[in-house]
Amino acid sequence: MSEHTSSADSTDPETVVEQYERQLEDVLAEVETETPREDEDGLGLELAGLELDRRDFIKAGAVAGAMSATAGCAGGILDDRGSGSPGTSAKAGSAPDHLVPPGEHDEYYGFWSGGHSGEIRVLGIPSMRELTRIPVFNTEGARGYGYDDQTSEMLEAAGDYTWGDNHHPNLSETDGDYDGEYLFVNDKANGRIARVNLKYFETDAITDVPNVQSVHGTTVLSPDTKYVFGNGEFRTPLPNDGRDVHDPKKYTSLFSAVDPDSMETKWQVKVDGNLDICDSGKEGRWVISSAYNSEEAVGIKGMTHDDRDFVKAFDIPAIEKAVEQGTYEEVNGIPIVDGTKSSSLNSGDRPIVKYIPTPKSPHCVEVEPNGKYAMIAGKLSPTVTILDLQKLGEVSDPAKAVVGRPKVGLGPLHTTFDGNGHAYTSLFIDSQVAKWDIEKAIEAEKGSADPVLEKIDVHYNPGHIQALEAMTTDPDGEWLVSLNKLSKDRFLPVGPIHPDNDQLIHIGQGEKEMELVADHPAYPEPHDCVFAHRDKLDPATTWDKEDYKGEKPYISEKQSGVERTGDRQVHVKSSVKRSEYGLQEFTVKEGDEVRLTLTNIEDVRDVIHGVAIPEHDVNLAIAPQDTREVTFTADEPGVYWIYCTYFCSALHLEMRSRMIVEPRD
Repeated sequence: MSEHTSSADSTDPETVVEQYERQLEDVLAEVETETPREDEDGLGLELAGLELDRRDFIKAGAVAGAMSATAGCAGGILDDRGSGSPGTSAKAGSAPDHLVPPGEHDEYYGFWSGGHSGEIRVLGIPSMRELTRIPVFNTEGARGYGYDDQTSEMLEAAGDYTWGDNHHPNLSETDGDYDGEYLFVNDKANGRIARVNLKYFETDAITDVPNVQSVHGTTVLSPDTKYVFGNGEFRTPLPNDGRDVHDPKKYTSLFSAVDPDSMETKWQVKVDGNLDICDSGKEGRWVISSAYNSEEAVGIKGMTHDDRDFVKAFDIPAIEKAVEQGTYEEVNGIPIVDGTKSSSLNSGDRPIVKYIPTPKSPHCVEVEPNGKYAMIAGKLSPTVTILDLQKLGEVSDPAKAVVGRPKVGLGPLHTTFDGNGHAYTSLFIDSQVAKWDIEKAIEAEKGSADPVLEKIDVHYNPGHIQALEAMTTDPDGEWLVSLNKLSKDRFLPVGPIHPDNDQLIHIGQGEKEMELVADHPAYPEPHDCVFAHRDKLDPATTWDKEDYKGEKPYISEKQSGVERTGDRQVHVKSSVKRSEYGLQEFTVKEGDEVRLTLTNIEDVRDVIHGVAIPEHDVNLAIAPQDTREVTFTADEPGVYWIYCTYFCSALHLEMRSRMIVEPRD
């Protein structure tokens, strides 16, 4: 324990604040604290509108976090924050009813990233009722995911990790609108991108992206999902095979393009600094990525040394041309184009990557519905940088494409839109959502707070926020969800690991005041979400066996049986229906490799059958008309009952089969 840290009085607010301040003094001791009033580009990259310098700003954020950390245990330092204080919260009672009556359906699907759980959570909007969970990077017993041959082999081929940290779900698009075909999501922990088939709400492909350790930001190339892009956040040597491990200046961060159909990585671009989050323009040319650590350091002191960073604007057609012309190096079979500042590909009239100076450590990029502007949240600056994408393609100096920088509040992280000219930005330190006028922000002086129309308190420390269909060219604008990192005293205590708090806010087509209408605890840590109107999706209620024809068989009752395919290999085939397996029993030999193929021959929705074999780790969930296969070794002689794990009928408990394993000798 350091000299600045003491366990005594650890819940006393003043003590906590003092500890944070001392720690920050240590961290920032070598940081340049003089905030420049104007940089070489004439942009005035000071923390616009602030009287305090950057060190004081970071300290202010830490103090706010320290004070929040003591809520509920030190005399109620934070109040309920829902009382509607003047100028910050709307009056209650004007929003339409968000409760959906029993038997009625929600209007929107919401897809939440599950964070550390590795799953996608599907909620209805506006009720916020959880409809299902889609396992992606995790095994999951209720759906048998990771237990049948197909999904277990997919997980194994994608790195065979035991978990994933998914962050940013993206829906496939056609003509700039959601087409209901796929959802794509990243794994920050292990550098993967997965695809979820929205006909069956099931993960059908996972790509372990070469040459990167962490895929953080993801987006599809609008308007027609030509690529799925992933930002490789962590800088490593290239290739990362033991060379240059002690020379961080030779590390690099990679921007990857994945084909949405084959899920193969087509090419990558190396850049300076660390990549963070990305979004696509609406015309198929630009992908804008926030970035940090232009210093290319490996510790916090170095990463926070300078007073600005550089957002990266990737010119996709220009990169494709470089690949077509063979202007790349190949590493682990992937073409890698040089997009660093010093690259010859960035010295001509059309650089493949433009570097736009911004205040330090911008966290996120979101492109507004018209595709004209990209919004870059400041995080360490109380501003949002507005980048004109049309100007970006015209000016030689990319800094001249910055057309606005409104001051929105402390700790801006993410921005969303209502389609009526308004943007909404989450303020992590202020624990608020700020609503502001885009055109007014462009007209106003940089650093002005005048474009801010309204703020509403949220509980507490919001990260991502999303309005309905805000990432399309035609948002709905009725509801907004704030994904808050902390819940504090909002719910019953459940031990030291508390739930997050997803809050539903009515924004009323953007013309009315914002109104907080509901709290919903969320299991840690949902990171982001995306919404689609129910009319844009057409999920199947039973499987179509034509969709897996040639990949798996369909086993009828008459086809149920046992076939020995080798001296120690057996293929067991069985139909499944209510109360009955097609095989009442089957016999194999000790040490046999058993391939078990089962088809649910029911054609009625909602009748799922399970297949579990004790002591063999077999667990399948089979939907109507679906076939699942699992391969295992019957390594011990004995009798092993097979039972259905889904309560499917009045005779559910009697629904049995029996595997008899005879001694081999």
